[in-house]
Amino acid sequence: MTISEKSAYLKGLMEGMSLNTESNEGKMIAAIVDLLGDMAKRVTDIEETTIAISDELDEIEEDLDAIEDFIMDEEDDYDDYDDDGDDAWDEEEPEEGFDFGDEDTTIYEVECACGNIIDFDEETLEKGSIVCPNCGETLEFSLEDDDDQD
Repeated sequence: MTISEKSAYLKGLMEGMSLNTESNEGKMIAAIVDLLGDMAKRVTDIEETTIAISDELDEIEEDLDAIEDFIMDEEDDYDDYDDDGDDAWDEEEPEEGFDFGDEDTTIYEVECACGNIIDFDEETLEKGSIVCPNCGETLEFSLEDDDDQD
């Protein structure tokens, strides 16, 4: 029997006994039965929420396992050795999602006053400025060396 069922059973017993709810004892028993009914509803809600959270955590665990398997598969690819016996980790893989098209392109880095670090290529350097995506400030730079200005 669940808590809700037990609470309903007690309420039925109270009503079946035809207790005088006008007497002090009857008022107290009726209040206790009502309290037990409310508590049973709350416990049932908590149990349902706990089950839902548990299901979500199981899904998250499955997703993390899939991510871990994916990462471990990629690391296993690097465990192989080159033809010359060197570890494959010696070779750097290009970063995915950060491709300027030419492997010989120099990447520059500048720090904005807001603390945001911005990477850019020679084409942006030639333009002479870049806008910080964090704060919107325009950062200007020149291709001339500081020694040439003296």
